[in-house]
Amino acid sequence: MIAAGGTAGHVVPALAVADALRARGADVEFVGGERAEAELVPAAGYPFHTLRVEGIDRSNPLRAARAVLLAGRATVRARGLLRRLAPGAVLGGGGYVAGPVGLAARSLGVPIVLTEADSHLGMTNRLLAPLARRVFLAFPIEGRAGSRWEVSGRPVPAGTGTADREAARKRFGIAPGEACVLVFGGSLGARRLNEATLDAFATAAPGAVLHASGRRDHDDLRRRLDELGAPPHYHLHPYIEPFADALAAADLAVARAGGGVQELLVARLPSVLVPYPHATADHQTKNARWAERAGAAVVVPDDELDGPRLAREVAALLCAPQRMAEMANAAADAARPDAAERIADELLRLAPRG
Repeated sequence: MIAAGGTAGHVVPALAVADALRARGADVEFVGGERAEAELVPAAGYPFHTLRVEGIDRSNPLRAARAVLLAGRATVRARGLLRRLAPGAVLGGGGYVAGPVGLAARSLGVPIVLTEADSHLGMTNRLLAPLARRVFLAFPIEGRAGSRWEVSGRPVPAGTGTADREAARKRFGIAPGEACVLVFGGSLGARRLNEATLDAFATAAPGAVLHASGRRDHDDLRRRLDELGAPPHYHLHPYIEPFADALAAADLAVARAGGGVQELLVARLPSVLVPYPHATADHQTKNARWAERAGAAVVVPDDELDGPRLAREVAALLCAPQRMAEMANAAADAARPDAAERIADELLRLAPRG
């Protein structure tokens, strides 16, 4: 049983582990809420059970009390679900829904394993970590060491780093020898990054621009591009699936610095990272600086980002092929492409046979 939800950043790695488990002959079912997981999990072919949960709003006591009440009810329902399905192990993949499922699993003696996609433990993982047999981290976290903690990297979807580059470029209409810059900011998008990208590259670019804008801003960006005559070098999409194709087609990425940093490493893709400054505990800056120290990325603070700055950073890299090659090698050295398999093996080791 896998409990994960809230954002694609929690669900996509959980699906990668599910695929690794299924390849090993295990049956996998998901528990989630009503956000990204409600669409992504059924589309991937896994049974999906819904729990009603909400985030705890610390600034609003009434909403916080409501969230706690819902969590209590969800724990009771999760306990009944686990009794009925009798999983051998539970994976908490992040998001509020993992809390009730993890507590229910502990009460029934079902082994718990956790994954953390960022360089900061989320609230749910902080709650469940003392109850878990193993905690797999995407990035090293200070003070989190010992036999229960393992820096495994973030599980990435199948095909990441191995997708066919020629076929991917043909899919997006990018010429074989053309430089390609991939820009993305998450499933919803990142408005500041989207605006800067349009300002930098809509009328002139050092090659093709493959821009996964997120659904929120897509229509407005499309309208503005159409007003500019729909420049043929600018390939705008709300979302790209499978994303491994976008990574394979690109020479350089411009992105926020969530858990997707790990996909860039596995794809050996040099990057310009713009951390979202309001992420919990500023974990995106920690993610980005870790990749920068590894030699795989350049970091631009959010408050310094605009079109001209982005254009300069991208041009400086694309005009330095030796540096790009060194960054690609550094990304490969820092990557852990087998994270999903390692986590799947641990879940199967903990699950009782019978």
